[in-house]
Amino acid sequence: MDRVTAPTPVIPVPPADLPGTLGALRAAGHQYRTVKQELRDNLLARMRSGETRFPGIVGYDDTVLPEVERALLAGHDMVLLGERGQGKTRLIRALGALLDEWTPVIPGSVLNEHPMRPLTPASRAQVAEAGDDQPVGWLHRSMRYGEKLATPDTSVGDLIGDVDPIRIAQGRTLGDPETIHFGLVPRTNRGIFAVNELPDLAERIQVALLNVLEERDIQVRGYQLRLPLDLLLVASANPEDYTNRGRIITPLKDRFGAEIRTHYPVDLELELALIRQEADLVAEVPEHVLEVLARFARAVRESPSVDPRSGVSARFAIAAAETVAGAALRRAGLLAAAGKVLGGAPSTTESDNKGPFLASEAAVARVGDAVSVTSTLRGKVEFESGEEGREIEILAHLLRTATAETFRGRLAGLDLSGFTALVEEGAAIETGELVGSAEVLRQVGTVPGLAKVMDRLGLGDAPTPEEAAAAVEFVLEGLHLTRRLGKDVTDSGRTVYGGRD
Repeated sequence: MDRVTAPTPVIPVPPADLPGTLGALRAAGHQYRTVKQELRDNLLARMRSGETRFPGIVGYDDTVLPEVERALLAGHDMVLLGERGQGKTRLIRALGALLDEWTPVIPGSVLNEHPMRPLTPASRAQVAEAGDDQPVGWLHRSMRYGEKLATPDTSVGDLIGDVDPIRIAQGRTLGDPETIHFGLVPRTNRGIFAVNELPDLAERIQVALLNVLEERDIQVRGYQLRLPLDLLLVASANPEDYTNRGRIITPLKDRFGAEIRTHYPVDLELELALIRQEADLVAEVPEHVLEVLARFARAVRESPSVDPRSGVSARFAIAAAETVAGAALRRAGLLAAAGKVLGGAPSTTESDNKGPFLASEAAVARVGDAVSVTSTLRGKVEFESGEEGREIEILAHLLRTATAETFRGRLAGLDLSGFTALVEEGAAIETGELVGSAEVLRQVGTVPGLAKVMDRLGLGDAPTPEEAAAAVEFVLEGLHLTRRLGKDVTDSGRTVYGGRD
């Protein structure tokens, strides 16, 4: 078997015109700024220019982001509180884009020391000796962000550092900073450091962060190093953990300048925008199907059967959209393998003298594909203790409710009698996971009102056969859910619409 190697990370290369010595840096007019001054200046510059301050952050424009901006302008460290899947980590990582693209450092410095403000005795001596000839390196902002997921086994050495016994054995004294193997926090000096799920960090380890937040120095093995760290510290926490499973100790809470509550998308449009942005779809998912999934996620989140303390992650709706797209791709693959003629007339092109080439089914999701998410995604939802054994039943009911609401919202006021007339005389229309679009459209034929349905669903004047079949199935399911059409599911997995409900 061939060995699979991970791709090598791309390290940005600084432009050639950046100053290479301390003298050239001073001549260029460079002024030393702390990280918080840097963030403040760059945030204000984006505000004045009208540039997007936090690209990729959806649903927080009028709520969370103003609080984050106020905290940054005030120079405050902050803690974000919110249930799972509210984009806390995404928001924290977006802060790095507010740093300068390149910042000068002393080459080889573990602490990313600025050549105008060296911290360690060794660096101060080096700069004093070299003067204006002191070499200057450049650090990209992508290398100035550090992150640690708080776990019970995290140690002070991981975060702050520990004494290196090898360096002690080499003859250095215990008070010499050169004997320290620095942890993640000091190694992110002159950058942004994030602690995710802070309450999961043992209380005795949280104590180690007190000096970092207030005095801006670190203590290792009982002696203090006067190394004034320059960083922005940001933490995230789930309110459930914040009060029950774990807690942030009171002195540490007091040292955070801002405590900001996050939330799920406040309305349907924001939920849809989040799905569109984040979902990696392997097939076309029409807008009405995405709306069903967005309404479904919101219904699950608001259901009394679901534990509100744990929340329902935004990843639930994203994964649902990806699952539905996967179901559409599976149908297209299986129907092509079965050799069915799907959509349009068969081509007369010969293929290896074995008969006509069969047109393939394009992968387009239908509302019926959403049924699969009730079983595949139930593990993402924490139900109340009294609902054990009813999880799939509850999710299926909420999915039907979401579909009916989307049907009413999209097609209210349309005359759909042409669809009900198809089955008034005992005829039946079969759809389902493995029923091709051509077969669905053949059964339906020319239906009065179908063009208006297409228009309401945003499918345009010339939809593909697969899009038309998706619209037809949505109408049939909506008529069933509003008790205007009967429905039966066969043992083979096909759905049969016919007669009155």
